[in-house]
Amino acid sequence: MNASRPVVTVVGIGADGWPGVPERLRRIVVAAEVLLGGERHLALVPPVDAQVRTPWPRPLRAGLPDLLAAHAGRRVVALASGDPLVSGIGTTLVDLLGADAVRVEPAVSSVALAHARLGWATESTVVVSAVARDVRRVLRELAPGRRVVVLSSDASTPADLAALLTMGGWGPSRMTVLGDLGAAEESRLEGEAYDWCDDAPAFSALNVVAVEARAEGVDGFVTWASGLPDEAFENDGPLTKRDLRASALARLAPSPGELLWDVGAGAGSVGIEWMRAHPTCRTIAIEDVPSRAAAVRRNAGRLGVPDLRVVQGRAPGALAGLPTPDAVFLGGGATVPGVLEACLGALRPGGRLVVHGVTVETEALLAERHGALGGELTRHSVETAARLGSFRGFTPARAVTQWAWDKTQKESS
Repeated sequence: MNASRPVVTVVGIGADGWPGVPERLRRIVVAAEVLLGGERHLALVPPVDAQVRTPWPRPLRAGLPDLLAAHAGRRVVALASGDPLVSGIGTTLVDLLGADAVRVEPAVSSVALAHARLGWATESTVVVSAVARDVRRVLRELAPGRRVVVLSSDASTPADLAALLTMGGWGPSRMTVLGDLGAAEESRLEGEAYDWCDDAPAFSALNVVAVEARAEGVDGFVTWASGLPDEAFENDGPLTKRDLRASALARLAPSPGELLWDVGAGAGSVGIEWMRAHPTCRTIAIEDVPSRAAAVRRNAGRLGVPDLRVVQGRAPGALAGLPTPDAVFLGGGATVPGVLEACLGALRPGGRLVVHGVTVETEALLAERHGALGGELTRHSVETAARLGSFRGFTPARAVTQWAWDKTQKESS
């Protein structure tokens, strides 16, 4: 361990408070020169002479480096709820300092207690954190019969979740709110989402919500497969249509933790489906038109990926300073001076690029780049059946040229 780096011990405390902390961990807390934590946690610990007690800074992540640097070399202990590595401060500290600089002493997590109270096997459920996060993240996880454990931000989360489920067609979903898990005053309230949409009871501030998803009039956008129906996306025209979107995403190949630039996002459909592929996938959507940028945000929230980041601006200028992408989708505007070059240059080694074009000029540009750099050049022509008098006939959509390239490929000779 690097002795010059701050070392923090993180001690988890259950809902039963200080009396429930094992004696070994009590000694660690009492012996700390500096005690960090939320005001509620700090108030649980009996006074200790000469011990410095400091609440978490706001904003938390931005303020942590300076706070820890100010106490470098001292015995620092941080207090957390339950298991600090379950959507807690332990994860943030490890991310900032490295695992070798953080010692975690967990209590039983609220997730484990919820599973125990409900008799739900861990492998049969998914956990979504709404702690300081948008509760709409739950929507990505819903499917009939699916079990979801939601970590609440505060007492308002269950009612907010009930309203969200009801508006999305999940009103019959069974909700169980478990309050103060592990404490003597532990509580349990059960109901269906639409029962609590307008008239919710009072919930504990420390609660976990268990949801058994049941559908009623759901839009049908519950798949994680690429190619949601076009009507899933609010749009005013510019939209990468279903079949082309599925083709583009197959070549963009989203993987956990990766970042996509959706340049000229339009309705944001490609970037949204990229994020739906895995909960750790990230998207930055770049869109110049304010009304479309707003629509991207609405579409992202309604489809369960509200953390999608929208940058309102025009490429290539709007791309400056953005994090390095693992993949880039350019659905239009490839002929704008500097845009394609900026996208190619920004990709990390091994990154993927997909460009769509419908004009002769864009097609010529993509053909030239394919000749110089290689990759895959395809033309997509989709026809759909429609009424033709008393019969049916196929109506063709405008053909789209697609160039897919990855940065591992060598320039062709």
